[in-house]
Amino acid sequence: MAKQYYEFKPYNVGRWIIWGFFALLLLFVPKLFTSSLSVTMLSQMGIAIIACLSYNILLGQGGMLSFGHAVYSGLGSYMAIHALNMVSKGTLPIPVSLLPIIGGFAGMGFAVLFGYVTTRKSGTPFAMITLGLAELVFAMSLMFSEFFGGEAGVSGNRVVGSSVFGISFGPGTQVYYLIAVYTFVCVALMFAFTRTPLGRILNAVRDNPERVEFIGYSTQRVRYMAFIISGFFAGIAGGLGVILFEIVTAEVVSGIRSGAYLLFTFLGGATFFFGPIIGGVLMVLASVLLSEITKAWLLYLGLIFVFMVMYAPGGIASLFMMNLRVASFGFLRKLWVSYLGLAISALVLLVGAAVLIEMVYHLQLNLSLGPELRFIGIPLNAHSPDHWFGGAFVMLTGLGLFELCRRHYVHEWGEVQEDIEKEIKRREAL
Repeated sequence: MAKQYYEFKPYNVGRWIIWGFFALLLLFVPKLFTSSLSVTMLSQMGIAIIACLSYNILLGQGGMLSFGHAVYSGLGSYMAIHALNMVSKGTLPIPVSLLPIIGGFAGMGFAVLFGYVTTRKSGTPFAMITLGLAELVFAMSLMFSEFFGGEAGVSGNRVVGSSVFGISFGPGTQVYYLIAVYTFVCVALMFAFTRTPLGRILNAVRDNPERVEFIGYSTQRVRYMAFIISGFFAGIAGGLGVILFEIVTAEVVSGIRSGAYLLFTFLGGATFFFGPIIGGVLMVLASVLLSEITKAWLLYLGLIFVFMVMYAPGGIASLFMMNLRVASFGFLRKLWVSYLGLAISALVLLVGAAVLIEMVYHLQLNLSLGPELRFIGIPLNAHSPDHWFGGAFVMLTGLGLFELCRRHYVHEWGEVQEDIEKEIKRREAL
């Protein structure tokens, strides 16, 4: 029976504010960071955000641990670069701005093919099958040079045809804004997917697959459909990478790239939608900036991952949401001393460990330049026992202080949670 009254549904103002801020951030951030390196890094961040969010459809929303997600972004890149070369030859009359769509459909097509096999299993068997497929595709990329280009890869030129409204995608800023548009649209579509019935039942498959089967849904079919959608967005990220770099090599389908998606999605926070966005930003900062600062950046990244697993398994997003809840009740001021202590002790621990790591790397890689090196402005001698003892002392001191601060923080955190529960009961009693 039709409703006989008007039902008013207010707008979600907070959501409009967040999406508006996201759009303005994408629009104006190149005005703040104007160097060519900054614009390139911002473009890479947009691509990484799409890739990590597409991976989180599997990991965070579906509970599917995949070790081969780079296959779909990478194969999307290969199809897009060949399409770009066809555009250059005049055999494919499409604008360059639509190449990511070709990459998306390519990623979706391969997800349809491979996902039919992988999604028949779940849990550990699913992870192992994706790993096997990833290694298979990577081996093929080195064997079939006609399509993959061998070790040299396949290159192209994004500046083809006549410019439209002065847009030729030659300048890096024009490429950034194209990536920004795709980033905003893809993030919005993936967020909308989480609100669809398929997105909801995918969460149910993650949490209780037996119950889902009991109410009449096929868990394999749900996983398969989510896998296809994930492959589509991964392929778009791969196509955008073609426009940015104009070259595709075997690295784009390697296990290292798949591991990076997993690592940074987890670090950002796979259980929250905005977690992979944080992870995508960190992915670019680590691979571009941190790798320029030190040759041991992968080791630092591994140590950070270990500490996150030990102390914050929910990722950075979980830390933000936990403290946002505390702040909403007005109790965050009780924890600022503990946070300050944790930050200082962690910094001391990091400096001590970094001194030892840098001296080890210097002995292994740069000993021909002499035993002296400089780290964060500190002169070090890799042959001096005093410097080794000093680094170890600082590291152990920082570790001890961090453990003391952590225990104090855990105690205060428990008290704050009790205060929050009392406040909730008091409000309910009103």
